Amino acid sequence: MLPSVLTRPFSRLLPLRSTTPSFLPQIFTRLRSNLAPRRVKWPRRHRGQLPIPTGGSVKGTTLAFGDYGLRVKGMGKRFTAKQLQVAEAAMKHKAKAIKGAKIHMRVFPNLPVGVKGNETRMGKGKGGFEFWACWVPTGRVLFELESPKGALIDKEIARGILKLAQPKLPTTTEIITKDSGPRLGNLELKPGDPPIKMPSPEFTCTRNTEGLMNQPRV
Repeated sequence: MLPSVLTRPFSRLLPLRSTTPSFLPQIFTRLRSNLAPRRVKWPRRHRGQLPIPTGGSVKGTTLAFGDYGLRVKGMGKRFTAKQLQVAEAAMKHKAKAIKGAKIHMRVFPNLPVGVKGNETRMGKGKGGFEFWACWVPTGRVLFELESPKGALIDKEIARGILKLAQPKLPTTTEIITKDSGPRLGNLELKPGDPPIKMPSPEFTCTRNTEGLMNQPRV
């Protein structure tokens, strides 16, 4: 007669193993309340740089959903997810008294930032994941305040709601309306102005003994 161990199914003799490999480290987790992308292809990325509208694009500098908005006026900065989340929560708490009012966020932190410890030797990797962030240039709209249907929010009330987010952001901002024109860097364009002509590619800026002059490219 065979022993009782051999009469068991072969699958019960094998140890139970997890479907997730144990050698894969847990880089970051996303909770429902966190402002973070659901999935990313690369958990570590380059630091990135501030986008500059070299071609004269004014996309994202005017309102698209609401009646009032908060736009970057100072130098472009790297905004963290915590800063955007705290600013949005402050405005939503104030706008809760107005039934039907909505807060729209026009930027989203999708850049993972890794931080290494102080006095760490060079090399040996980029560092562990710390927080999410995004680069926001000058003139980009951050938040918009949408009024209820059929009732426009008073300008002073909207200004008081949007001002709550200004001290929580790392750069200076301005409050705009639907009448505000687009913004190209530090230059604010007025509605009806002719388009700005960018320099043609056959000319470049060179320095010579007489000073700074535009000369054709050879």
